[in-house]
Amino acid sequence: MTPYDPMDPADERDPADEREPAGRHDAPDARASAAYDWMVPSPRECVGWDVDVLYGPWPRHHRDIGLAEVRSILKGSPVSGALALSTRGPLYDDGAGNAETIRDLADCPELRPVGTVDLRDAPTAEERLDELAAAGVRFLRLFTVDQAAEPGFPGYRRIVELALERGLVLLHDGDPRRFGPPLTGRGAQVVFLDLHAYLLADFLLLARDEPGFRVTTRMLSGPDSIERVVESVGARHLVFGSRTPFMDISPQTLKLRYADISEEDRAAIATTNVEELLA
Repeated sequence: MTPYDPMDPADERDPADEREPAGRHDAPDARASAAYDWMVPSPRECVGWDVDVLYGPWPRHHRDIGLAEVRSILKGSPVSGALALSTRGPLYDDGAGNAETIRDLADCPELRPVGTVDLRDAPTAEERLDELAAAGVRFLRLFTVDQAAEPGFPGYRRIVELALERGLVLLHDGDPRRFGPPLTGRGAQVVFLDLHAYLLADFLLLARDEPGFRVTTRMLSGPDSIERVVESVGARHLVFGSRTPFMDISPQTLKLRYADISEEDRAAIATTNVEELLA
C-alpha cells in the first residue's frame, strides 16, 4: 500500500489508516536490542591511561579546546587517566608550553604532563630537557610532522640522544618505518603515535628485537590488527591512544572491547603497560 499523501487532493483516505498499531513501541524489539549491545558500556572498554591527549589551540581544527573541556570529555568516557600536553609547546614556544602544561596539570590528578622541544632549535633542547627532568616529567612528545624534522637531521639526532640519556619515554609521531630504525639498538622506550594498520607488518619486524617499541591502538583499524600484534610480539607492544579531543574516544574503546584477546592482554594495553613507563 502506498503511504497516505495529505498534499494529494485525489487521496481521500483517512490519515488514521496510516497510524501504527497501538502498543507497537511499548516494548523494545529483542532482536534490535541484541544488535545494539555495543551501545551499553562494558568493563572491557575501561582504560587506565590514554597516551595521546592534547589541549589548547590547533590551527587545523575549527575551535580551540581548552583543558576544562578536555577533562569533561574524558570524565564522560571510560578513560580514567591520560598523558596530556598543551599545544602551546609544539606550536608556539616549547619552554612556555612546557611550563604551562606542568602548571595546568598540577591540580589535575587524572592527568600526567608531557613535555616537548622544538626540533628546529636543538641548541636549546638540553636546557628544556633539564627543566622537564627537574619537574619530574617522564614523557617527551616529538612533533616531527609539524616541525618538518627528518630522521637524518642533525638536530633531531641530537635531541633524541639527549632525551635517551635522561631516560625519557618518547611519544613519537610520524612514520615508524622511517623513525624506527635510527632508534633501534639503543634501549629506547618509544611509543609511536601514528602507526596505520597498513604499516603494521614493518612495525612487527622492528618490535621483535625492540622490547621498548610500542604503538597506540588509534590507527590500527584492520579487523585483526590488535590481535596480530598480540600474537606476533605480545601485548606489551600496545598502548591505548585516542588523540582526544580531535578524535572521538568511543571507536577506540570499542576496538579494545571487541578485540579477540585475553582479559590479561586487554588490561595490559589499557593500563599496565603505561603504568610500567610511569614507574
